[in-house]
Amino acid sequence: MSSAVVTIDTTRPEIPFGRLVRVEIRKMFDTRSGFWLMLSTGILLALTVGITLLVVALDEGTSLTASDFSSVLTIPLSILLPVFAIVTVTSEWGQRSHLSLFTLEPRRGRVIGAKLVSVLVLAVGTIVLALVLGAIANVVGAAIGGYDVMWNLDASNIAWTVVLQLAYFLMAFALSMVFLSSPGTIVVFYIFALLLPFMVYPPLFFAFDWAKDLIPWVDFNYAANPLISGEDFAGDPVDVGVLQYAQFALTLLLWIGIPGAIGLRRVLTTEVK
Repeated sequence: MSSAVVTIDTTRPEIPFGRLVRVEIRKMFDTRSGFWLMLSTGILLALTVGITLLVVALDEGTSLTASDFSSVLTIPLSILLPVFAIVTVTSEWGQRSHLSLFTLEPRRGRVIGAKLVSVLVLAVGTIVLALVLGAIANVVGAAIGGYDVMWNLDASNIAWTVVLQLAYFLMAFALSMVFLSSPGTIVVFYIFALLLPFMVYPPLFFAFDWAKDLIPWVDFNYAANPLISGEDFAGDPVDVGVLQYAQFALTLLLWIGIPGAIGLRRVLTTEVK
């Protein structure tokens, strides 16, 4: 008795890219970990606003601007939300659901593209939310502190806020494709994106001249500071020129371009089993 030969129907229409994006966005939130991560971020944002307004209420000499609130509120977004970019890629490989995923959509490049778009949508959405909360807090803070509302957040400030937040998300996304492991990627991301810039680089920057020259070539926050404010991390004025733009471009290449290319090749060529 001969068995029927199973063939692949190559005439069926491909899955629309928009549907892949919607599926990836739903997968980010329709899990217990995604729900608690988003809830934790919301609580952290609320605590940040509350503590900042409490400082304004208790210190009569304190007055904050829209730019100050924007800078404060982007910190919680940089701490927790890039984890979404990591688990969006690594959870498939950790739970071995990538076998069914790549069976349903064997073109891995389209899957990675859909994941990337969903991460960018999340990043932009959270930045808009933070800006709205910052605007509300700015009005409330002025009412509590008894000073005039100061709207000093121009288009350039907003653009740089978006660029730096997207850089964090893209860095997390690129590293996740390299390691394909949630714990390993999270550890590496927090070391290089938060631990070193906030705890190691500052003392080196103020103590050694070589660090002032080297760190802007390896960290995009330090590289972007002169482009945003015309000053370096220490507050000294900087003549912004080609060198500063080259430093910023190199840091993006170092943390997004190179790991992104290596990780994409790994995802496209790794055997699914």
